[in-house]
Amino acid sequence: MPSVRKLGRPTDQRRAMLRGMVTLLLDKGRIETTLYRAKELKRVADKMITVGKKNTLAAKRDAFAYITKEEVVKKLFDKIAPSFEDRHGGYTRVLKLGPRRGDGAEMAIIELVNYVPKDKKDKDGKDKNKKDKGKAKKSDKPDKIEKADKADKSEKSEKSEDKKD
Repeated sequence: MPSVRKLGRPTDQRRAMLRGMVTLLLDKGRIETTLYRAKELKRVADKMITVGKKNTLAAKRDAFAYITKEEVVKKLFDKIAPSFEDRHGGYTRVLKLGPRRGDGAEMAIIELVNYVPKDKKDKDGKDKNKKDKGKAKKSDKPDKIEKADKADKSEKSEKSEDKKD
């Protein structure tokens, strides 16, 4: 029989906590919690994503019975599960952070494997990490910078002329 971490809570409270955490994880894609909660959450979240991959009426009913928000269930079946179609398990990862100030509990981040932070995307939905391959146009620069660039170029050209003489 597989062991279940009790997490210092009675069964009903533990189930309710895990239901809420699975809902939050599937909604946000990444959450920060204690290490042992994250390890227990990983088991449950992976099972819910596997249920989402089946995409049957019975699977949807199972998901609605466990996940507390209807829009998260729709997101699971429409976006999350199809993105893991080629993967057989291991949909989440647990990253250790270190001890928490105050009580020293070991903290961790649990996230979906294909999670992309929102701060890396700008408002247009384009990745900020990708570099622009073209050079900036002069019209993109403010007037003061253009004047400073012209002044620098003229100084350099004067110095190069003085060296030639």
